[in-house]
Amino acid sequence: LPTQVISGGHYDVDCYVEDPNGKTIYQETKKQYDSFSHHTEIKGVYTFCFSNEFSTFSHKIVYFDFQVGDEPPILPDMNNRVTALTQMESACVTIHEMLNAVIDSQTHYRLREAQDRSRAEELNGRVSYWSVGETLILFVVSIGQVMLLKSFFTEKRLSSSGAGT
Repeated sequence: LPTQVISGGHYDVDCYVEDPNGKTIYQETKKQYDSFSHHTEIKGVYTFCFSNEFSTFSHKIVYFDFQVGDEPPILPDMNNRVTALTQMESACVTIHEMLNAVIDSQTHYRLREAQDRSRAEELNGRVSYWSVGETLILFVVSIGQVMLLKSFFTEKRLSSSGAGT
């Protein structure tokens, strides 16, 4: 069960896994990414939970991947074979293992790309709001300066209160 928090908060989440009897077989708190392997001994429904209890205001996107069961053999009679593999069969097994490594790497890079995209979009939003705020402040200051300069060059008239000189 590889897991990774893609976006939200401080990029951490709580996780636990329980077996069908309710016994906790895995529990971690505030993890950004982790991996957990387990061979089941008991048949039944296993429960897993990702908790965001410690930061309820931030929504999070979590990636997880299950691999249930063993991978089927590449060659039909590979498990009960008594002779050594031929060079072609050996090359097929090696290529298959390398392709699995490539798939894992691609998944890792896709997750990193999604996480970085989320951060970039959040930063873009902040920069946009900051720019709008600066623009508004610039307009207010500009209007204030124009009014101040205008007041320097206008003639002030004294008001007559009825007493003539």
